[in-house]
Order: sequence, then C-alpha cells, then structure tokens
Amino acid sequence: MKLPGQDVIARRSGEHRVTHRVELPGKAVGHPVHQVARRMVMALLVLVATALIVYADRAGYHDDSDGPVDLLDAFYYATVTLSTTGYGDITPVSDGARLANTLVITPLRVLFLIILVGTTLEVLTERTREEWRLNRWRSALRDHTVVIGFGTKGRSAVQTVCATGLRKEQVVVVDPSSRAIDAATAEGYAGVMGDATRTEVLVRAEVHRARQIIVAPQRDDTAVLVTLTARQLNRGAKIVAAVREEENVPLLKQSGADAVVTSSGAAGRLLGLSMLSPAAGMVMEDLIQQGSGLDIVERPVVRAEAGRTPRETDDLVVSVIRGHRVLGYDDPAVGTLQLTDRLIAIVRAAPGTRVTPDNRPLPSD
Repeated sequence: MKLPGQDVIARRSGEHRVTHRVELPGKAVGHPVHQVARRMVMALLVLVATALIVYADRAGYHDDSDGPVDLLDAFYYATVTLSTTGYGDITPVSDGARLANTLVITPLRVLFLIILVGTTLEVLTERTREEWRLNRWRSALRDHTVVIGFGTKGRSAVQTVCATGLRKEQVVVVDPSSRAIDAATAEGYAGVMGDATRTEVLVRAEVHRARQIIVAPQRDDTAVLVTLTARQLNRGAKIVAAVREEENVPLLKQSGADAVVTSSGAAGRLLGLSMLSPAAGMVMEDLIQQGSGLDIVERPVVRAEAGRTPRETDDLVVSVIRGHRVLGYDDPAVGTLQLTDRLIAIVRAAPGTRVTPDNRPLPSD
C-alpha cells in the first residue's frame, strides 16, 4: 500500500471539503425546500380556484377602472382578496357574487392564510424538534460503538455486536454515502454522513466518548487515516479495523488499532478450510455467526471455576487470557484458572437468547 505524504496532508488539511450531517433513526423529516414547494402548489391551487369562481360570475363584479371584469381582473381580484390586501377597485355588486364571497371565497381566504402561515410554522417547528432531538442524543450518548463504513463488513460487524446485547441506540454509523446512511437509519442506527478521516466528522459521531470503534472502510489507506484520527480523539477506546491486504496489518496496529482483521485473508482461509473439509468450514461459519448454533465467546472466570483446569469447566474452553497473554487450553503455563483470567470458550447458543457485552447468556425478552 502506498501512502504519499502529500496525499495524506491534502486529505487531512481540508483541501477536499465534504458536507457532513447527522441523521437519527425515526420518522423522516422532509427537506424544508420540498415542504415550501408543496405548500406553494397548494396556495396556487386555491388562487386559481378563487379566480375561476370570480370569472364564472364576472357579471356580478364591477371594475372601477373599465367596468367589465375579464380573466386577468379575476386573477387580480383573487390575489388581493386572498392576501387580504383589498384595494376595493373591483367589488362584488350582485347578491350572488356577495353570497359567493361570504360562503366560498372567505373560507378559501382563510385556507390560503393557513397554508402560508403553516408553512413557516411547520419548517420552524420541525427544525426546532430535530435540533432538540440531536442535542438530547448527543448529551445522552456515552460508551457507544462507532462503525466507520456501512458496507458489507461494517453492516455484518454491527449486527454481530448487536447480537451480544448492544442496543441499536448505542450505535453510530459514519459513511460518506447518503444511501448507506439512509440504510443505517432505516435499521435503527444513528448516522453521520461525511469523510471519517476528518476530525470534525468523527467529533459529530462523538468518537471521543465512544467505548469501541469498528473501522471498516473500502480502502486500506482510509482505514489507516481513520484509525490515526480516532486514536488521537480517544486514547481509551477499543479499535478494531479491517484491511484487505495482509501487509497493511502492522501499519494499522502502529496507527492505534487494538485488533486488525484481514478480510481477504480470512475469506481465503475459510475457503481453503471448506475445500479440505466442508463440514469444518460450516462449523467455523457457525462459530463466527453470533446468536445461532455454536458461539465462540469471551467471558470471565466465575468463582466456582477458580482453581480448576480449563478441561474441568462446563464450557469447551479454547484459550485462556491471562494479563496480556493468550494461552492455549493445554498450555502448561495455564495451570489452574484464576479469578482474574478470562476464557475463550465455545458455547451452545440457545434459541431466543442473547448475551451481554461480557458474552454471558441472558434470557429472551
């Protein structure tokens, strides 16, 4: 992978500005321009209807300037009447015209005013409501998960994390594509549209207060820049990144990623395993799919397991995490389990159950 210094500086210095916005899940709010356009069409329809009513009964109206009322005079009268200007140069003189003004044109005038005033009130109200929702969301967002990139990798990653009990309200998706953000909000996640290599975009996603960050963009160089920026904003978050090329794994770890997954390499190894043994490939696929069949989980050692060997636990223990070391279940250094250890174990995922972030089973809702 090539990371020219000039390219990095250009990306981070704002040479290419990207519009970013925050979208929360829920009822979609129409764009103010569309709302105004819709209201204007309604107002024009009321104006045309009023003018046609006046023109149909034009004999009952008198124009002080030239006497008879033509089509232009009818539209002029409808305009000044609906807008409550009322110059008085054209007036209804017959009983039928005056009755039509009382029973038909006056209600149309009220409807016209409601449309005009309602447009302003609706736009202001919806903007205020969205600002209030956004401020409340920001103030309540703590220890959440930020997903950079909502493609196949990012979508699968967040679905797996949510299968462990994480609420969708605690997930924020960042993606430069408006279509991806729309898909994320449709699934119940908050979305921030913008270039995640830019600091202000990650700040809008509240990365500095996140507990874990999933970096899954389409390009490896983007993953490096995002990881660097995210680590600068949040020193304590757990960052997991995905790359396409194996040679970029050390670069991601140097950038601040706690774990790096090579998507192409992992897919290739699974393909090779499935070729050697289709059943083994199915088992591995089942293990990495949370919530069904067999699950591979990380959990703490319970008090009843302390002092025992990994083979003596109820679950099928694969590895033991002791401090910063990951030891195999048969490693002589494991000895007996300690309360400070954590276990990587294979468990049966019961239907209708979910697990906590510590991968402890919870009853179904």
